[in-house]
Amino acid sequence: MILRWPQAVVLILTALSSCVALTAEKLYTDQPPVTPELAFSGPYDVGVSTVKINDPDRLNTANFITTTNRPLLLEIWYPINLPTQKLKPKRATYKNVTRLQKPFELQGEAYRDALIVSDGEFPVVLLSHGFTGYRTQMFYLGEHLASHGYIVIGIDHKDSTNSEVFDDATRASGFISTLYNRARDQQFVLNYFSASSPSNNLNNLAKRMDTNNAAIIGHSMGGFGAINTVGGCYEFKSEQLKKIGVPSVIASLLPLRLDSCFAGQDSLDPRWKAIQVYAPWGGEFNVHSVDAMAQISTPMFYVAGDQDNTSGFKNGVKKLYQQTGSKHKYLMVYENARHNIAGHPAPSASFNSDFELGHYVEPSWNIETINRINKHMTLAFMDCHVKTNVDRCRYLPSREDIQQYEGINGQYSDPWPGFKHLWGSGIRFYRQ
Repeated sequence: MILRWPQAVVLILTALSSCVALTAEKLYTDQPPVTPELAFSGPYDVGVSTVKINDPDRLNTANFITTTNRPLLLEIWYPINLPTQKLKPKRATYKNVTRLQKPFELQGEAYRDALIVSDGEFPVVLLSHGFTGYRTQMFYLGEHLASHGYIVIGIDHKDSTNSEVFDDATRASGFISTLYNRARDQQFVLNYFSASSPSNNLNNLAKRMDTNNAAIIGHSMGGFGAINTVGGCYEFKSEQLKKIGVPSVIASLLPLRLDSCFAGQDSLDPRWKAIQVYAPWGGEFNVHSVDAMAQISTPMFYVAGDQDNTSGFKNGVKKLYQQTGSKHKYLMVYENARHNIAGHPAPSASFNSDFELGHYVEPSWNIETINRINKHMTLAFMDCHVKTNVDRCRYLPSREDIQQYEGINGQYSDPWPGFKHLWGSGIRFYRQ
């Protein structure tokens, strides 16, 4: 067969592009020895499965009158014992799209659809993304916590994902849906997988979930919802809604539907043992009742960038921390960081525009470094307050500044627990 050069070039390029499309992108390098202690993987290998569940009776935010089905796509990470698998599973990849609908595929460390360990129960942690986002945006935390004995559920919040929000109309309707549904999604997922739930078919994953010991990790609007789920009641005002772009007529009616506590329930669900919120939205707009915030009793861990231009810092995240009444509350601050302190590093599909990179990149921080610190601090917090492991509580720093200072005798102050000598800077930690 004789090919003309133009035709041959087209075929070759097509073949090469097909090969590229089949190769998942690896975002992370090998962890160096200076990685914080609790950022290393735990004793379990990790499996991951995708599950779709449905709430058949959710209020329809298109009219706030009728009810509708609300499907939720979940990514579930869980402990496995790799040598006992009858069929050797494959490493998982995570497919999604950027905000401009550019597809990408990321390489994970978990094994797709592997069998969960055959005995024991594991606390449940939910991952709740921002507006917009996706269920695997914090996959590094899902895999990490599962390796240390948790079952982690990442939620695709309907109307709020990258793939569903692509123009002004879907952004407007999606944001209103997010205001109403975010906390309710979180509570629904826990209820669905609880042993007493009639909608749960008690599959192998559900049987291993200790839903009596549960937590939420929320970023931005995920944090906004998580605060409400444990008692930070909404107190919307029409003027606030107008400031964020809601039309006047709708803004005057929405508070009647949005104002709620405990994800729409009558009281706090005692199964929530800890809440971690990265850059939670709402503080600058005073959407949470000050009196209700003071009554929160669940352990709370706020994480913020002091240059956050989305949720705000001094009048945003820091204010929420100060208003929180819990006797166990923490605030970790990345100095010179903005809003992108929770998600994975930027996929190459996002490199073509500032708008795309603005969903992933921090100007002054390496995201992989942030992710490793997050893994360390998140595990310490969860083990301390969800598993009540007192030894892990000591990894939550008692000194505000991570910086080690040299004394007059030439000796440096100790590093934060779990950090290597002189390998920490640019972070502050507050606790009460």
